[in-house]
Amino acid sequence: MTDQLTTDTRRTHLESPHDAVEIPEVSLVEFLLGDLGPTEVDRVALEDGATGQVLTFGELKDLTDRFAAGLSKTLRPGDVVGLMAPNSVEFVVAFLGAIRAGMTITPVNVLSTAEETAHQLEDAGARAVLTVDRLRDVVIKAAAQVGLGASSVLVLDDTDIEHGVVRAFRREDPLFGEPVSDPAGELAVLPYSSGTTGRPKGVMLTHRNLVANVCQISGLLGVSGESTLLGVLPFSHIYGMTVVLNLSIRQRAKVITVPRFDLEPCLRLIQEHGITHLFVAPPIVLALAKAEEVDRFDLGSVELLVSGAAPLDDALASAVAGRLGCAVCQAYGMSEMSPVSHLAPIYTPAAHSSVGWTIANMTCRLLDPASGEELEIPAHGQSAPGELCCAGPNIMAGYLGRPEATNSTIDAEGFLHTGDIATVAADGSVTIIDRLKELIKYKGYQVAPAELEGILLSHPGIADAAVIGVRDPATGEELPKAYLVPADGQQLTGEQIIDFVAGQVAPYKKVRLVEFVQSVPKSASGKILRRELRALEGSGEPSTAGK
Repeated sequence: MTDQLTTDTRRTHLESPHDAVEIPEVSLVEFLLGDLGPTEVDRVALEDGATGQVLTFGELKDLTDRFAAGLSKTLRPGDVVGLMAPNSVEFVVAFLGAIRAGMTITPVNVLSTAEETAHQLEDAGARAVLTVDRLRDVVIKAAAQVGLGASSVLVLDDTDIEHGVVRAFRREDPLFGEPVSDPAGELAVLPYSSGTTGRPKGVMLTHRNLVANVCQISGLLGVSGESTLLGVLPFSHIYGMTVVLNLSIRQRAKVITVPRFDLEPCLRLIQEHGITHLFVAPPIVLALAKAEEVDRFDLGSVELLVSGAAPLDDALASAVAGRLGCAVCQAYGMSEMSPVSHLAPIYTPAAHSSVGWTIANMTCRLLDPASGEELEIPAHGQSAPGELCCAGPNIMAGYLGRPEATNSTIDAEGFLHTGDIATVAADGSVTIIDRLKELIKYKGYQVAPAELEGILLSHPGIADAAVIGVRDPATGEELPKAYLVPADGQQLTGEQIIDFVAGQVAPYKKVRLVEFVQSVPKSASGKILRRELRALEGSGEPSTAGK
């Protein structure tokens, strides 16, 4: 890392401390597999943790080219293709094959309903959908709603060679030539945002966006040809897609794919395969820190655990680091940034509460939430909290068909306004406080739900927690309310929890209401679905303290 700071205390732009990296002007698949060397073709690229199926890098490249040729018989470069499948060898072949053919993949969460899937397919303008047998009915129903016939639904794993397209396309001659002529302008993937402000929006990511982000992070995480990664994050989510799948292929690392997270099977895979890198979301960190099953397995191979997609509490990160005996760090990003903008390199530890430093080729700044003015980055201590804004080659091209939303998110200088409140330390490291729109306003003070959630999770009797602001009908004041999942066998009262938090925070930050629930609703990436909690408001048995 180069020297981050100068003596200019009025500095407002946060430059990356890392040397700039070269970003080749090539398509994503050419970048990942185009320079495969003779000593690399027989290395194992993928092993399906569920079936044991193995693909070498040479086989992966060959199947990718053949799959691309098969798709090209009925689809054209530029067509959008839906992909709704769990992590598997078939997913990877379909993903790379469609992009190799110059098409754009719109990945669909496997938990999506037919109606949600139909909305995404229609909004994206999909011409076909790739899926697996167990999701066939949902996809056919969704496709029918948007005018796509059953012939537009291609099943990847059908055992009938005439219908299982991965097997059928093995017979195709490999696709030659490069359909992608403009990596900076042509779309590779079209993921859909979480929709926290309404219907999900299509995030337009070009080949260059995805190539850039792999280049920006490849030297920071210690992933190499000697590494083995657990592919438990959904590849349909941009975090799993870039940081696990694309990074591992580029670095010639091995990935053990997992169709879904189940704790004990994943622990067994870590032990059996000597997993070196775990890229996860906070719910998995919580399980690794607290579940009794962890002690029954040898997890000594793990060198690094990276948590992303949602804030990770400092105490929870420290607990899992101590239990596994590995380095633990947070990364930060969003779909609109392909997704990574900040992380702590494996060779430069940061505080567990920090998301580390700005990655190479990016510039950031903080804006005052009230005035919109740029905040100073200090020579000592921490900056004032502000909205984090980022610019760089990994920033999306925009939201599909939504120019107003694009212009309100990316300003005239090319900075993407993340909607996240952060502080910057004197060493340039960034700490995310909370979502700008999720801050609770209590008697004029701002209260961050994530801070309270971290304190609640430190209680031994609490298995999971979420906090939102709810309106007091008597005063109109917004009150911090905690939704709690008790640990097995624990009998807790709201008053106990309120007192527990009150002893650790300023008076205005106290939890005012408590409700016990069976589970905290979360997205596939681990983000708390606060809008669902607001919909549940009043359905349980809340406890209150003095307001």
